[in-house]
Amino acid sequence: MVGENRIKNIGFLSTYPPRECGLATFTEDLINEINKITLVRPSVIAVVDKEEYTNSKVHYKLSQHDRTSYIKTAAWANDNLDLLVIEHEYGIFGGECGEYIIDLAKGLKIPFIVTTHTVLLEPSLKQCTVLRDLGRLSTKVVTMAQSSISILAGTYSIESEKIVFIPHGVPNMKVESREKLKARHGLQKKEVISSFGLISPAKGIEYGIEAVAKVVPDYKNLMYLILGKTHPCVKESMGETYRQSLMDLAQSLGVQNNIRFIDKYLTKEEVITYLHMSDMYLTPYLSKEQAVSGTLAYAMGCGRVIVSTPYRYAEEMLGDGRGMLSKFRDSDSIASCIRTVLGNSPGKKAMEMKTLAVGQTMTWSTVAKQYVQLCADSIQPARRLLPKSHPHLTIAKQSGMRAI
Repeated sequence: MVGENRIKNIGFLSTYPPRECGLATFTEDLINEINKITLVRPSVIAVVDKEEYTNSKVHYKLSQHDRTSYIKTAAWANDNLDLLVIEHEYGIFGGECGEYIIDLAKGLKIPFIVTTHTVLLEPSLKQCTVLRDLGRLSTKVVTMAQSSISILAGTYSIESEKIVFIPHGVPNMKVESREKLKARHGLQKKEVISSFGLISPAKGIEYGIEAVAKVVPDYKNLMYLILGKTHPCVKESMGETYRQSLMDLAQSLGVQNNIRFIDKYLTKEEVITYLHMSDMYLTPYLSKEQAVSGTLAYAMGCGRVIVSTPYRYAEEMLGDGRGMLSKFRDSDSIASCIRTVLGNSPGKKAMEMKTLAVGQTMTWSTVAKQYVQLCADSIQPARRLLPKSHPHLTIAKQSGMRAI
């Protein structure tokens, strides 16, 4: 690969399995793919709250709520890495709006790249300041949504030359046919809708259940799979109250036999299997702000018909007839979309083909190659420009670097 020979030691700062969160899974998938396609062996700096790590890829640990750990981590990175990739999400770092990460960024003498997992349209002043400062100190800023480019440049005042679009990766796995998978899971002759991911009130699953209840009288063979554990933060604050409320709702609407809860943290293989047996994938999220959705990206990669509320990532990914957008918090609207898909087999097939065509451009192998190239291009110019005495002043002025 072009540029691979320029990379010696790169690291990823992120949550990491066994921590159960989307960022951890994203980072693991990306690093595993880099290992497959190159000789590069990235190191992981794991953001630790209460987890224990034995994974050989985890070379250092950052204590999430210990501010001094951020300074120590920067020093370790300076001594052991040529470049650091920071997977940024406000909630995984300590301090107000994750502000401790700025201490680490200011302590780095090596170039670093920021991958943004949350780009808010209307951030608080503190949220804006944290991401703006990270962008100012960084060499490059990666966004997984084209729509976030103008927001990063405008709202967060990040130099447009620094901003790079790389899509969210998706697995490329061969599986059995949809009908064989359905038969294996006792779902033969069922119309299967699924939602997966860590369960929380922000996912709006109750609207999906209500929509299914409205459609079942006409399609009694409908089955809605709700796949995933309760989000650890939700479970810690409110136990299983939300999940139980969903189960109670299904019972009260008389569709308990049309709803199946799979209460576990799914492996990648299980996710892909369930998606491939699904006729539709549903994301009834409540917030317009959702800039990226790994679950929707995975459904794209499997070529499923997607019904979604119009959050930002869904609007971008489902344009040009690649899916159906419902109204927010509106089970009637979701039900109408489901009926449209179920009642039009040729239209459903056409949507699947359009979705798959885009999904095939987002495979982890393609995405990993883009990250490796970006890392290689970021290391050499930064090495030439960085004075040892004032590294951050130079990084902040690299707005003239050409984006790839």
